[in-house]
Amino acid sequence: MDFIDYYKILGVDKSAKEDEIKKAYRKLARKSHPDLNPNDKNAESEFKKINEANEVLSDPEKRKKYDEYGKDWQHAEEFQKQQQSYQESRRSNESQYSENDPRDFSSFFDSMFGGSRRSTGTKFRGQDYTSELNLKLTDALETHQQTLTVNGKNIRITIPAGIENGQIIKLKNHGAPGANGGPSGDLYITFHIANHLQYKRLGNDLYTTAEIDLYTALLGGETIIETLSGKVKMKVSPETQYGTKIRLKGKGFPVYKREGENGDLYVTYQIKLPSNLNEEQIKLFTELSKIK
Repeated sequence: MDFIDYYKILGVDKSAKEDEIKKAYRKLARKSHPDLNPNDKNAESEFKKINEANEVLSDPEKRKKYDEYGKDWQHAEEFQKQQQSYQESRRSNESQYSENDPRDFSSFFDSMFGGSRRSTGTKFRGQDYTSELNLKLTDALETHQQTLTVNGKNIRITIPAGIENGQIIKLKNHGAPGANGGPSGDLYITFHIANHLQYKRLGNDLYTTAEIDLYTALLGGETIIETLSGKVKMKVSPETQYGTKIRLKGKGFPVYKREGENGDLYVTYQIKLPSNLNEEQIKLFTELSKIK
């Protein structure tokens, strides 16, 4: 696993105090939040790194381990146990070695991760993998399967209907193999769902617009509304105003892992004014304008 400099990610010094770390995190989190950067494909990964850095540096215990062990800070307890065991072993056999024996404690770190001098037999969990998957809004309407390639391996996954933009799903034991018989890491998949030209999604609800002509708006009538599940005929009340919003219950987006349950569709009416009026129409509208 490559070393990740959490201090550099948050833009603070190693001597930074807790309030400095908190202030830096809040500033960067607002700047990189995926909801505020819908067209930035890197925003999600940057936001994840910022959160990870804050999670470690804002916790005194985790920060202490990170400062001491670097990229291996999550194995600090194993290091400490092995260090204690190693030192006890040296003391019990110190008569066999001189005070300046080259087999010092630095060799212990090599042995923990495949060094050639000795093997501790300690089991270590494998590294987690991360991956991203891009979907269209319509792809997330139904539960379906897709295959993605991670580190040269094809993995077929089932994507539940209603998956959200930025949502992360964990696949257990699909990361790197563990060491010394330890468990494999996990695979974290971040989903990116593209915006739709006609529908805006907020949670499980959808928002769209529909045009009605002036005469239908004034006198009432019917109009056809396009939904993601098909066309719906709706009644239009007389004297409907521009910007009137109606709700179509259950015509929104599927609710994640709740089969048969959907959000709502909100439709805002836009009134299309007539164009290319003939003389008779102009005369009628002129007469109407004079009526008080």
